Amino acid sequence: MKHLKIVAFDCPDAWFKALNAIWQEGDMFPVGFGSEETETKKLNLTIEISHPENRPLVSDKAPCDLKYVQGYALEYLWCGEKKEDETYTYGSRLNDPVNQVEAAVKRYVQEQRDRQVTMVIRRPEDIIKYTSKGNKSEPPCLSLIDTEVLNGQMHLTCYFRSWDAFGGLPANIAGLQLFNEAFVTEINEQSNLSLKTGKLIFHSKNCHIYRRQYNLIKELLGPKNTAKSIRLAKTIKETRV
Repeated sequence: MKHLKIVAFDCPDAWFKALNAIWQEGDMFPVGFGSEETETKKLNLTIEISHPENRPLVSDKAPCDLKYVQGYALEYLWCGEKKEDETYTYGSRLNDPVNQVEAAVKRYVQEQRDRQVTMVIRRPEDIIKYTSKGNKSEPPCLSLIDTEVLNGQMHLTCYFRSWDAFGGLPANIAGLQLFNEAFVTEINEQSNLSLKTGKLIFHSKNCHIYRRQYNLIKELLGPKNTAKSIRLAKTIKETRV
C-alpha cells in the first residue's frame, strides 16, 4: 500500500495534484464490494492545503461548480436534513443524536486551547449495517472532522475512508472550506474572538479513480499539460512520506 503526501496551495491545486499522484503512483485495486464493483487506481493519501480560503474554490475543469458546492455545504454538511430516499447525510449524523457542531462552537467560545473537539460521522453500527451480504449501501466516506485553533486560525483535519478523487474530492474539500468558514463565523459571533480559517488537512486510505474515469484523467493530465504533470510529479516525490 503506497502512502503519499501532497502539499497544495489551494483547493483546485489539491484536486489536480491528487489526480496526478493517483494516476502516476496509484496501486491497482479491484473493488469486490461497494457501490461500484470495478477496477480502480488508488493511494493512501494525505493532502495538506495551506490556503483553502483562496478563490475560486473549484477548478473550471472540475465536474461541479460553486453553486453545487454551496448547496452541498449547506444541505449535506451543515443543516443535517436528509431526503426520504437518503440513508443519511453528513450533517444528519453531525446533528443527531447530539448536535456536535453546536457543542463544538460553544466549547471554542469557552476555551480555544482544547485539542479534543472532534466531530464524528461514522458510527459503530455501520460496520454491521453496511457490510451485510447483498446490501449495496455504504457507510459514510467522511468519517470524522477534527478541529484545532492555533495562532488565531481554525484548522480542520478530516478522514475519508474512501474517496472518489475525480468526482467527489473537489466538491468535498471546497464544501468543507465553506463549512469551516460558517463554523468560525458562529464562534466569532458568540464571542469576542476574531478567528480565521486555517489549513485543511485530509487523510484517505483509499483515494481512488475509477476505470470509467481513466480517459477523463488522461485528457485532463494529457499532452497539453505534460510540462505541468512533470512539475506535479516532482512535487509529489519531494513530499512523499
